[in-house]
Amino acid sequence: MFEMILGTIDMIYVLPLAAFILFGIGAWLLMDWVSGSKSTAEQRLDEFRDPKLRQRKEEEGARLSIKNVSAAVKRISPAFAKPLQPKTAGEAGKLKGRLTQAGFRNETTPTVFLGFKFAGLVIGLFLGGGLAIVNSRLNGVPLLNQSGLIKCVLLAGGLFYLPDIILMLIARKRKEQLFLGLPDALDLMVVCVEAGLGLDQAMSRVSEEMVKSYPVIAEEFGLCNLQMQMGRSRADVLQELGQRSGVDDLRSLASILIQADKFGSSIAQALRVQSDSMRTRRQQIAEEKAAKTAVKLIFPLVIFIFPGIFVVLVGPAAITMVRQMFPAMSGG
Repeated sequence: MFEMILGTIDMIYVLPLAAFILFGIGAWLLMDWVSGSKSTAEQRLDEFRDPKLRQRKEEEGARLSIKNVSAAVKRISPAFAKPLQPKTAGEAGKLKGRLTQAGFRNETTPTVFLGFKFAGLVIGLFLGGGLAIVNSRLNGVPLLNQSGLIKCVLLAGGLFYLPDIILMLIARKRKEQLFLGLPDALDLMVVCVEAGLGLDQAMSRVSEEMVKSYPVIAEEFGLCNLQMQMGRSRADVLQELGQRSGVDDLRSLASILIQADKFGSSIAQALRVQSDSMRTRRQQIAEEKAAKTAVKLIFPLVIFIFPGIFVVLVGPAAITMVRQMFPAMSGG
């Protein structure tokens, strides 16, 4: 009887279930071992003595877990990223520039990024192959068919390019924050410069004051101030600011400040002109979006709203015309 039951169970379902149970037991034992030697009653008494003890433990545990995960990812990433490493210095520079525009400046970030891409490719191939095996066993179709191969390739390709899509969205959001907050930052710099501060002190003041309102601009200006304090020239720092941000307004601002510093013109006047031009550009973009709204509303109006209005307005008249023209159909 026992052998008959085992014969009816497909091993393709037993092995994943057994692996999941073993993994759950191992994780539970590991968490129980890491949790410490104190009993639950002693931990509750400690929490009653110090109400904030539990919150501190949770924060400390979260920091340790994030640190451990990041360390593990950094150790594993070089092996995964090796097949995708850039072959030339130009390709490596382009990859580093994309990551910098998204706010990732660590030296190990390109390796981690490429490691995620290769890991996504491998996971996609395994998932696609597993789905193809399950489909072939359940539906009795051949394992290597055209539909299964297409699904496997699409899944692997989607997971392979998923880090690129996420990076593009992060960079776009960051550029938008820089573009929207730059006029306010320039106005604050104008006030600081006209009050007698130098450009370095003005950038430092902006980075301190705009941490909560525009943290991205505060981070960029703080990094520029740190580089200038370390001995780099102002022209190089401003030029690098325009390049790593990827925002055209910051590039033009860097060029204007470099020219003003070179020729000895008024920095406050240059900042004021640049701020006014940026506000005008923001207003023009808002007007352009408002003008496009009428065109974008045509499609939902025609597809969703106009048919309902047509039925309400024309429906009674159509019913009356049908009754007048075909009285037999209306039962008259």
